[in-house]
Amino acid sequence: MAESSEPPSGAPGALAAGLRRFREGYGRILEWWVTALMIILFVEVTLGVVFRAIGQSLAWYDEVASHLLAWLTFYGAALASVKRAHIGCPELVAQLPWRARRAVGVVAQLIVIAFFVLLGVIGASIMPVLATDSLISLPSVPMSVVQSVIPISAALIVIAEVTYLLDLVLSHAPSRPESAALADGLH
Repeated sequence: MAESSEPPSGAPGALAAGLRRFREGYGRILEWWVTALMIILFVEVTLGVVFRAIGQSLAWYDEVASHLLAWLTFYGAALASVKRAHIGCPELVAQLPWRARRAVGVVAQLIVIAFFVLLGVIGASIMPVLATDSLISLPSVPMSVVQSVIPISAALIVIAEVTYLLDLVLSHAPSRPESAALADGLH
């Protein structure tokens, strides 16, 4: 008899299912945004190479490419948070008893959330300072728009991490050893 992957019925189970659906939709939106940024960066770099090859270099190419790469990095980090793709030590934590694993997970989530809240607040606080600056090669583009990626991506990461924190808080002890669940997934 196969185990159901659906959470148990009731308020915590319904909330867990709602969080999972939210994360899936949220992840799809971030995937589309990161994909769009990758395509824009590809087109911009390709245009830069083509124009340089014909002897008509674009004045704004290098500066815009570096900022697009930064945006791709920050928004990609938000997507990685949704997908739980950041570096961690799952093997070490998996050796702990369930209650200790959960406690370590909650503490780790709280530290990550605190860091990104701080990053977002500081990132937002520098926006007024940058209001009078602009890109060197494109003076019509304010530097505050370029640097807005910091507080925005920090907020996106906090949203993703809070959903996982809620998962941890709502989770119950596994009904069977995780090694058995892992073995089921291997065959």
